[in-house]
Amino acid sequence: MALSNIRIVLVHPTHPGNVGATARAMKNMSLRRLYLVTPEKFPSPEATDRAAGADDVLEKAVICPSLEEAIKDCHLVIGTTARSRRIEWPTLDPPAGARRLVEGAGQGPVALLFGQERTGLLNEELDRCHCMVTIPADSEYSSLNLAGAVQILAYEIYRANLTGSASTETAEPLGCAVSQEDMLRFYQHLEEVLQQIGFLDPANPRFLMRRLMRLFNRAGLDDNEMNILRGILTTIQKRQGKS
Repeated sequence: MALSNIRIVLVHPTHPGNVGATARAMKNMSLRRLYLVTPEKFPSPEATDRAAGADDVLEKAVICPSLEEAIKDCHLVIGTTARSRRIEWPTLDPPAGARRLVEGAGQGPVALLFGQERTGLLNEELDRCHCMVTIPADSEYSSLNLAGAVQILAYEIYRANLTGSASTETAEPLGCAVSQEDMLRFYQHLEEVLQQIGFLDPANPRFLMRRLMRLFNRAGLDDNEMNILRGILTTIQKRQGKS
């Protein structure tokens, strides 16, 4: 059941061969939920050839017009990256990232994101992630082929699912995990309030908001906590209206 809640998301893949090889890597490791965000060429005979029998994964692939659409119902999103960022994200190695995904899949849909072949995930795409996974590699040549990276992480997910996790068995969540769609609404509400109280410069909001998004993503809010935060923001707005 856990594996059926794990989706592999390729963000704007440009080479159909990589899409097909990704489908093959997924099927090897019992993963079936492939999401493609604005693929450049799909469907494609090259993708089918490279899938090498994983045609069912390709046929059921979900094509999305945006990353938000692909992950809107996910309560956990992990991004992959091979390079450091100006604002550091919590970073896991492949086994730890796989365990986190398998554990999260016990509560609902989760996603593992892979960026475009040339650029990887952009900062605004990483803003949607709770943490990152980096595959250790030679420092002088650390950029992996997209399908190769999928194969490594799919294998770690398969292993994590086989071995299980003590935390999966004993954890008692206080509430339902919050979806990315609800988190996005919260960030919009938070940005609006911070501008109203003069804490956030509307002409240059992204740096502060990126840090706040990282903070709340790391916290892993449940629905009860989200209701409290939204209630606080609404109360501030009402008080601002009366002043």
